[in-house]
Amino acid sequence: MHTIVSKEQLSPNVTRLVVEASRIAQIRRPGQFVIVRRGPGAERIPLTIADADPVAGTITLVIQAIGKSTSDLVELEPGQAIQDIAGPLGQPTELIERGHAVCVGGGVGTAVVYPIAQELHRRGVRVTSIIGGRSREWVILEDELRQAGEVVACTDDGSYGRHGFVTEALKDALEAGGVDAVYAVGPVPMMRAVSELTRPYGVPTTVSLNAIMVDGTGMCGGCRVSIGGETKYACVDGPEFDGHKVDFRMLADRLTTYRTFEQQALERREACRIGLRQPAPAVAPASAAASSNLTPATTENAR
Repeated sequence: MHTIVSKEQLSPNVTRLVVEASRIAQIRRPGQFVIVRRGPGAERIPLTIADADPVAGTITLVIQAIGKSTSDLVELEPGQAIQDIAGPLGQPTELIERGHAVCVGGGVGTAVVYPIAQELHRRGVRVTSIIGGRSREWVILEDELRQAGEVVACTDDGSYGRHGFVTEALKDALEAGGVDAVYAVGPVPMMRAVSELTRPYGVPTTVSLNAIMVDGTGMCGGCRVSIGGETKYACVDGPEFDGHKVDFRMLADRLTTYRTFEQQALERREACRIGLRQPAPAVAPASAAASSNLTPATTENAR
């Protein structure tokens, strides 16, 4: 069991949990993730390790509540516990040793680039973080990222920082020259746009793929992606890859595979049962008993 030490709301649907996981905290590296299961029968969810404190024996998880399983997780309070946390999993980020790196985070993707920016700064690399959200309340971890270097905050509606998309701010940085690497994490359309933007400049671009995962060890094959025409598995070969080689169309298509089941699970979770006082039959019909065991598990991916 992994006790929750603290909980903080970062945006309307993004929550930061600091959780006891001492062995993981000791060895985790930027870019790696964990598979989390709240309790018996719960879905396994991949979550990036946003931070770690080896002394305190804790890791930080930043969770966007978009479906049943993530909503269940963020309802936990300090003192309560998550049953299973497996990791660290995946390959660590390949980081440059010198020069100027731009870290681009869209929405909750900012939590994934945060440990990357931290480690780059520790190595002496100049870091510029470009982060964005729909409006002011959706911009997260700005203060934390400022400890690693310059931060450019962007909002779609202009309510805070620079008015516009993160790609527009990135283009200005590329035009100014001197960018040696770009690390981008966010929605698939954003990562695709960043990769296409940096391609003509010849700037190496790393993206973190939020593919559907089940076991996190390469056994299920659910997280397969196409990189430069070759099949890779995000859980063991990634989750980070060369953005210029990613087949983003395939990734986006595979992410919709279980969308109907995810929506059904969320609706069942939120459905109001007040007033439904029909007496239950003494013996459940055979068809109902059978169908109750056939509900597909959701495959929500919160990374």
